[in-house]
Amino acid sequence: MLWIKSLHIIFVVAWFAGLFYLPRLFVYHADASDPISHDRFVVMERRLLLLASLAAVLALVFGAMLAGPWLKSGWLHAKLALVLILLGYHHSLAKLGRAFREGRNTRSAKWFRVYNEVPTLLLVAIVILVTVKPF
Repeated sequence: MLWIKSLHIIFVVAWFAGLFYLPRLFVYHADASDPISHDRFVVMERRLLLLASLAAVLALVFGAMLAGPWLKSGWLHAKLALVLILLGYHHSLAKLGRAFREGRNTRSAKWFRVYNEVPTLLLVAIVILVTVKPF
């Protein structure tokens, strides 16, 4: 069970690394005006999204393997609700990346700076729920 927990934590960390860095790339991409920079950011964003998506799937698989003993716990239900929101955020990043690739981005660099804080808030709440188990 400790191996599964270790793998879950490793892939959660990798997933969050992608969720933290991809919007930061969008900040720089929104400010870029030349085609060479645009093309470079598109490649970087696609690769990072792919790696973050793989990490997300593996984090979910190993997390599901750990959930059994706590299925009736309120803290786990709250955590899973936040994970669903996090998956929605991840999906929104994929849509935003697609908009950049297709030249349809309408968001400013400032907007992406603010949007970049969402996973931080979710991470804090999830870690508190998992460690404190308040209910």
